[in-house]
Amino acid sequence: MQRPMFIGHEIFRHSTYGRWHPLRVPRVSTVMDLARALGWLPSEQFISSPRAKPAALINWHTPAYISALQRVQQQQDVTEQDRKRHDIGSVTNPVFPEIFSRPATAAGGSILAGELLKDGGVIYNPPGGTHHGMPDRANGFCYLNDPVLAMLSLRHHGVQRIAYVDIDAHHPDGVEEGFRGDPDCLMISVHEARLWPRTGPVDNDAGGNAFNLPVPRGFNDSEMALVRDALILPKVAAFQPEAIVLLCGADGLEEDPLSHMALSNNAQLDVLRGLMGMAPRLLVLGGGGYNPWSVGRLWAQVWGVLNDLDAPEVLPDAAENVLRALRFEGNRRGKNPPEHWFTTLKDTPREGDVRDEVREAVGILSQRLLPGA
Repeated sequence: MQRPMFIGHEIFRHSTYGRWHPLRVPRVSTVMDLARALGWLPSEQFISSPRAKPAALINWHTPAYISALQRVQQQQDVTEQDRKRHDIGSVTNPVFPEIFSRPATAAGGSILAGELLKDGGVIYNPPGGTHHGMPDRANGFCYLNDPVLAMLSLRHHGVQRIAYVDIDAHHPDGVEEGFRGDPDCLMISVHEARLWPRTGPVDNDAGGNAFNLPVPRGFNDSEMALVRDALILPKVAAFQPEAIVLLCGADGLEEDPLSHMALSNNAQLDVLRGLMGMAPRLLVLGGGGYNPWSVGRLWAQVWGVLNDLDAPEVLPDAAENVLRALRFEGNRRGKNPPEHWFTTLKDTPREGDVRDEVREAVGILSQRLLPGA
């Protein structure tokens, strides 16, 4: 069987949304560096992501929007129409030097993954996961929607039934927009209740194919285990997908500055382990995550799990040096990072009580019929 493939690119090493934007922190480059420092990423398993061409992007995005992104990158300035129609140049979606080329590179990797998976396999594209992007506008740090483009690419290459599982702290409103009511697409999202974009209530089935689970603040490993075993894995198994797309955001971890969940990285990794082997094709995308240590430590382990590699209890010097070189300026968590953020990838489990509201919501969703049933 072909070994899993890792899609990355050097554009993510120095490209940033700006000095104070949450996406100022290095994420993809940290994962690449950690995987190489651990000896986990030989050259034959690495693909440098192509930049998606406009013709590929307008499979979902509007030509006017793609043209606007290209023009804004060239001119480094926006018009009033760019702001009003496309939300380009806002506080959340700022102008920066690679405003088109960076998201187009992430999208190019996801589109390529759809092609490479046509005959089966496993692909990891940590730059991907921009699940808020809308057809004609930027949304929530996401200029393009690479999960939608990946799934359309899978469809183009003959894969019809797709299960999309999203465990990012934020609801994937853009993906829901892209596949609303599609009976051959199962969408499951576990996200923090009342967190931006404040969509995805439990009673929203997006036309019959979405299972939205908003969870309370302090959502812990024990609660995620219930969700995994009582909702995610049974629904995916019953759906019998030809491909699974997992968006494995790191912003549900306890140390993330933009959410209020309390997961350890064990919880996300256990969801991944459960999904592996449930379909002949698996694409894992990154997503949110705004603490550079949390993101790097989780996403590096994702690559390890995909390759059946266990993270060492104590990191070798080369990997530790990658983590010690990180900076998180402008955030209190970056002033005195705990020692284990440097010396190990594994979190201590964060277990706790399973609250009634979680049990009740899982119960409601577990009784809902699958799309097309």
